[in-house]
Amino acid sequence: MADFGHELWFGAFLTPDAAGHHRIVRQAVLADEIGLDVVGVQDHPYQPSFLDAWTLLSTLAGRTERVRLFPDVVNLPLRPPAVLARAAASLDILSGGRVELGLGSGAFWDGIAAMGGPRRRPGEAVEALEEAVAVLRALWTPGEGVRLDGTHYPLDGARPGPFPPHPIGLWIGAYKPRMLELTGRLGDGWVPSSGYAAPGELGAMSEILDAAAVRAGRDPGEIRRAYNIAGRFSSVAGKGFLDGPPAVWAEQLTELALVHGTSVFVLAVDDDSDLKVFAEEVAPTVREAVTRERGRTPGAEDREGQVPVTGGSPASAVLDESTRPRLPKRDIAALPPRQQANGRRLVLIHDHLRRELTQLRDAVEQVAAGRSDAAALRSMINELTMRQNYWTLGTFCASYCRLLTTHHTIEDEHMFPMLTSAQKSLAPVVARLEQEHEVIAGVLTDLDAALVAMIEDPDRLDRVRGQVNLLSDVLLSHLSYEEEELVEPIARLNLDI
Repeated sequence: MADFGHELWFGAFLTPDAAGHHRIVRQAVLADEIGLDVVGVQDHPYQPSFLDAWTLLSTLAGRTERVRLFPDVVNLPLRPPAVLARAAASLDILSGGRVELGLGSGAFWDGIAAMGGPRRRPGEAVEALEEAVAVLRALWTPGEGVRLDGTHYPLDGARPGPFPPHPIGLWIGAYKPRMLELTGRLGDGWVPSSGYAAPGELGAMSEILDAAAVRAGRDPGEIRRAYNIAGRFSSVAGKGFLDGPPAVWAEQLTELALVHGTSVFVLAVDDDSDLKVFAEEVAPTVREAVTRERGRTPGAEDREGQVPVTGGSPASAVLDESTRPRLPKRDIAALPPRQQANGRRLVLIHDHLRRELTQLRDAVEQVAAGRSDAAALRSMINELTMRQNYWTLGTFCASYCRLLTTHHTIEDEHMFPMLTSAQKSLAPVVARLEQEHEVIAGVLTDLDAALVAMIEDPDRLDRVRGQVNLLSDVLLSHLSYEEEELVEPIARLNLDI
C-alpha cells in the first residue's frame, strides 16, 4: 500500500432521480465549470424512478465540455457487453474522449430477474464479468471479426468498432476476494464505495488486489484507485468519516491518497453548495498537501546535481503515466512469426539506444572519478589531462545526441504517419509520442549547454551528470511506453518500419 503518484481527480456522484432531472443536469454543468474532474451516475435499470444511465450520460456529454463521465457502475447483467462496447465507444467519440467505464458484476438480483435478466450465483457473476472485460477490449481493438468462447458472452465473428479516441478505463466495483483478484489481474481501476467499504477496510482489500496484480505480472501502481464517498459538512468535527469542516475532509482524503494510493474521489451530492465546497475548498487543499508530501519522499527527491523535475515541467509530463493514452492490444504471440519480428524490430532499435545511453552514463562516472583524484593528488599537468577527458566526454555526448535525434526524426516523418494511416485510433498515442520527442529534444539541448559550461569550468560536472540522469529517466520511460503501444499494432498491421 502506497501512493502511486497518479494525478488526483475529484468528482460528483449524482443520483439519477427522474423527478430531479433539471437538478442533475444543472449540477453536472456546475461540476464542469468549477473544475471537478469526473461525474458518475448510478446504473439501476430496474429502478423505475431513475433515469436510464446511458441516456443521461449522453445528455450530460452534450451540456459539458471537459469533465469526464462514467456509469458508476454499469449493471452488467442488463447491459450485454458487446452492445455496451459500442455504446461506450460512441459516447467517447461524441464527448471528445471523456468516458470511463465502471463495471459491476450485478446486485439486486430480484430486480434484474424482473427485467428479464439472469439470476446469477456469485461465482457465475464473477465469471461473466471476466468474459465481459474480454469482449469489451476485443471490440475496441481494430482487426478482423472476433470469436470468443464463453459461457455467458460468446462472440461469433463480431466486427470491432467503433473505436474510442482514448483508452477507456475499466474501473471495477469490487469488495470480496474473488472480485478483488479479478480487478488486480484485469482492471484499469478499482472503484469501491465508502458505504460498503469503510476507509479502515481498504488496506486489506488493497493487499488482495495488489497480490493478484503481481501474480499476473502487473505493477499494482498501474491500477487507478477510486473511491465513492459521502459525508457531511459542518463547523465542528464529528467522530465519523468526512464529518466536519472542509479542513477535516481534506486531512482524511489526503491520508487515503498517501496511504492507500486513492487518486479519484467521487462525492455523492445533491446540494449545490456542498458541491462548491468540495470543489473549491477540499480538492485544492488535498492536491496541495499530496504534492507537498510527494516532494518529501525519497523517490521524489532530486538527484545530486540534477535539474528538478517539477510538477509543471515538460519532463514531468513525459514521466506521468496517468496522462499517457493507451489502447487495447491483442496477444502478439498469436501472429505469424514474420509479423512478430516486424513488431519486435522496434525493440531492437531501442535496445541500441539503451546501450549507447549506458555508455554515456559510464563515461560521466569515469570523469567524476578522475576529477576526485585530480583535486586531491594531481598537479596542474594532471588537471590539463582531465580537461582532455572533459573534451572526450563532450564529443561522445554530441555523437549520442545526433544519433537519438536522427532516430526520432525517422519516427516522426515515416513510422508515425504510416501507423495513423493504417489505424486511426492510434492518433492520440502518436500525438503523445511526438510531444515527448519535443521534450527529449529540449533535454538534449540542455545537456549540450551543460557540456559547454563544463568545458569552461570543470567544477560543473555535476550539472552534466544531472542532465544525463534526467535524459535517462525521460528517455527510458518514453522508449518503454512506445514499445508497449506500438509493437503490437506494427506486428498486427504488418508494417515495415
